[in-house]
Amino acid sequence: MFYLIGLGLNEKGYSREAYDAILKSKKIYIEVYTVEFPYKIKDLEKQFPKKKFIPADREFVESLKILDGSKKYNIALLVYGSPLTATTHISLIQEAKKRKIKTKVIHSASILDAVAETGLQIYKFGKIASMPKWDNNFTPNSFIEIIKENKLINAHTLILIDIDLGLKDSITQLKVSAKDKNLKLDKIVICSRLGTKDSRIFYNKLEKLYNITIKNPFCIIIPGKLHFLEQEILDSF
Repeated sequence: MFYLIGLGLNEKGYSREAYDAILKSKKIYIEVYTVEFPYKIKDLEKQFPKKKFIPADREFVESLKILDGSKKYNIALLVYGSPLTATTHISLIQEAKKRKIKTKVIHSASILDAVAETGLQIYKFGKIASMPKWDNNFTPNSFIEIIKENKLINAHTLILIDIDLGLKDSITQLKVSAKDKNLKLDKIVICSRLGTKDSRIFYNKLEKLYNITIKNPFCIIIPGKLHFLEQEILDSF
């Protein structure tokens, strides 16, 4: 059996079903490349005596080697948040089916649920964007086009931030890209460690948010047209 398990947003965010599946697994991998965990993985591991969590990087997961042995014994892949928000993971399920390996997906809460804490209505979010880290030869800004598309239908835009990208650089990239693409940005929302005891939400203009102190992981939201209740809740942050 191959288990694909969502861990939720904090070290106690997994379900009882997830707990039982982990205990039944002979090999337990934990994915470490899509997000920076807001807690120490060792603190999670301590909740499962006699179980060893094996870090799994992108190369290993995408190679599909993680499925090896699943016909003989239980293997689990633990994923922060919800297990199917990354396309790599659904590919694992598809490959397992081709190999006639039994699979079980155990869902949990993700950032897509937690952003409702901002007061922004979930059904009013449009297409999700990702912001990668820039370097001298790599400055993609396709996330601006997604913001524009969403604004055309008055939808909010959730921007997921690359694991290696800090707040100041992400705001700089957003500001530079918006200027290049002639997109005027007013107030934005920044969410840090939603679902944890360190949860923070900020709502202000770009320049006002540049020097705030937050911890990873975090995301940025570009609000679309606001309902009066959404505006009221946002103004409280």
